[in-house]
Amino acid sequence: MKLRVVILAAGKGTRMRSDLPKVLHQVAKKPMVQHVIDCARALNPAAIDLIYGHGGDQLKSQIVGDDLNWVEQAEQLGTGHAVQQVITFIQDDENVLVLYGDVPLLTAETAQRLLDASADKELGLLTMYLNNPMGYGRIIRDEDELIQGIVEQKDATLDQLRINEVNTGIMAADGAKLKQWLQDLSNDNAQKEYYLTDVVAMAAEQGVQIASAQPDDTGEVEGANNRQQLATLERAYQWRLAEQVMAAGATLIDPARFDCRGSLNVGSDVVIDVNVVFEGEVRLGNGVVVEPNCVIKDAEIGDGTVVRANSHIEGAKVASNCKVGPFARLRPGAELADEAQVGNFVEMKKSRLGKGSKASHLTYLGDTQVGEYANIGAGTITCNYDGVNKSTTEIGDGAFIGSNSSLVAPVKIGKQATVGAGSVITREVANEELAVARGKQRNISGWQRPQKKGS
Repeated sequence: MKLRVVILAAGKGTRMRSDLPKVLHQVAKKPMVQHVIDCARALNPAAIDLIYGHGGDQLKSQIVGDDLNWVEQAEQLGTGHAVQQVITFIQDDENVLVLYGDVPLLTAETAQRLLDASADKELGLLTMYLNNPMGYGRIIRDEDELIQGIVEQKDATLDQLRINEVNTGIMAADGAKLKQWLQDLSNDNAQKEYYLTDVVAMAAEQGVQIASAQPDDTGEVEGANNRQQLATLERAYQWRLAEQVMAAGATLIDPARFDCRGSLNVGSDVVIDVNVVFEGEVRLGNGVVVEPNCVIKDAEIGDGTVVRANSHIEGAKVASNCKVGPFARLRPGAELADEAQVGNFVEMKKSRLGKGSKASHLTYLGDTQVGEYANIGAGTITCNYDGVNKSTTEIGDGAFIGSNSSLVAPVKIGKQATVGAGSVITREVANEELAVARGKQRNISGWQRPQKKGS
């Protein structure tokens, strides 16, 4: 059967105390509902219905995709009412999977497990077993272990309160049957709401065998109604990623202080110290060491490279056996060839440092191409911007740039050329030449410093 995924994302989230719709609050720097959409897409459904309500304009501005069918729930009258909004879209020959936009840790594997369990049934529930089921609706089974319904905590008897199998709200249902059950829902209750859980009792009364499946861990089906729960989900998500990274061959000095807000691919014998943040797409080669307090975003780090503490790398490529930092910043377009080194307070943007070349400290390289085994002295800057246009600086193999030099682009420094310390270079320096461009020193005897004027 074709699969349709319905995602409930209409809640305001009052307890978040925020102007942002609840489902747009982030886990791993991605909206909760985006995690759910990504999970749904991994199942290759024929359609995804996103039911929205509060903050619809904000939701549409942050969540994109031509595969989403946006369906408004103008009034929030319960979970059953939410799913009723898509009755006209549901086809009789579809299998419908209902997910929740504030339950971001569900994996596609668990969702598929539920679909498989209910493949030959008209209804399936994702349930879980808890040592402390307080607050959850209990799954009621008969003597043959067939599901008969769900009883909420407040309505449960003492015997029912001892049941530790609980409802997660996630279900899979036959399209034709689901439409029938949704149309028969009643709001005859204290809250005057339509509950999706009432579908379960309807199905059982009709003799429908209800399938069930369970997640690998309870964190997969936990939602966030306040900031505290959101923080709990963040840590659970990060712990999941930390386990994956360690299984792939990395040592995490403290997994509780690991943060990945994208995807991280690691080689063997990688060491990652505390408080390192990975964003976007990051690849670490074999034997890479990342010291504390670094941020690495959309970057590739080659084998054997050491990223020292407090460095920031974004949109950069670092080859093998390089040294970066401490306190270095590699901006988009920065590239280090094998064995290159950048030290403390070095910034690179749209520049390449050739094999074995060094910029050990206090340097800015912008729009610069540096050859092999060149040395860039402390305090050197490439003046790449004239206020309107960016220009390129070229530094040849084996060149030596003395400390506190300014290279005014466009300019070329030849192979094995030397620039004397404190020079301002505005025109080409040929191969093996020495360029000294600074004012002649004058020493003035008897010069008096300015004196502070009296008040």
